[in-house]
Parts: sequence; structure tokens; C-alpha cells
Amino acid sequence: MDARRQRVELRCGGTTLWWGPASTARAGLGEVRDSACTPRGWHEVRARIGAGLPATAILRGRRWTGRCWSAADGTDADWILGRILWLSGLEPGRNRGGVVDTFRRYIYLHGTAQRQKLGTAASAGCVRLAPEDICAIFDLCPARLPVYIGLAPPSSPPPRRT
Repeated sequence: MDARRQRVELRCGGTTLWWGPASTARAGLGEVRDSACTPRGWHEVRARIGAGLPATAILRGRRWTGRCWSAADGTDADWILGRILWLSGLEPGRNRGGVVDTFRRYIYLHGTAQRQKLGTAASAGCVRLAPEDICAIFDLCPARLPVYIGLAPPSSPPPRRT
């Protein structure tokens, strides 16, 4: 995730396989619980939620409500749509453990109804994508896939999970 350009990129080696506009936190980047910031550094996909659901499925508490979003529902709410890739930090003291734990902060990549805000910092901490984009990358992102969030491409490989 390139927070400077507000876009998600899937890479294999030096090759970009997919990219799309995203939205990180309007409060900026940061790791502390209750900060409403998007955490930086190396993470991994800890859980994949929503396989097989419609792209506009409304999720609450990581479960499908049985409803699908429509324009009549509006875009003011912070809807979680389609799929969730729940992140877990890999860097103890930075984004793992204590008050900086990404997983305990419930930080996801997920679909949003606020398409007009993609490409800008507008979320409450998660990384938002268009519903069809989160569905497109969901099957390409297995559990334990390394995910980097920052202002520039990572300069080193992800740390090993202990």
C-alpha cells in the first residue's frame, strides 16, 4: 500500500500484477490504538472474510448482515462491503503488541461505498477499496501474505513472523 499515492499494488518480485486506487486514514499514518490512523510497516493477511459473498454485501462485526448495499443506503456511513482482508502487524513494538497492535485495532483492507473518496485519505484507519477491487484481489491474497503500508516502497523484505 502506497499511502502517498493512495493506491494498493500487488507485486511479485519487481513486477506489479495489479493496482488500484485506495483510501487510507484521514487522520494520517500512525499505529496507536484509538488514533484513527492507518498503521505503517510490514503486516500479513491474518484472516480472509467474505469469500463468495456479493461485492456489495454489507459486513458488520466481520459477518454478513444478509443485506447488500445500494445507492439508497447512501455513502455517509463507513460501510464495509464485499470482503475483508484483516491485517496483523509483523513488527513488535511498531505495529504488533500493546497499544500499537494492528490486529487488535481491527485494521482491514475492505470494500467501501465511498468511491468518490478513493485516491484520498478519508478512512477511519482501514484501507478502503472499491468493492469490485477488493473482490478482484481477494483470491490473489492468501492468508499470511506480506503487506507493506507506507509512503514509499519497502527497502527490505518483510520480517519473519515469530
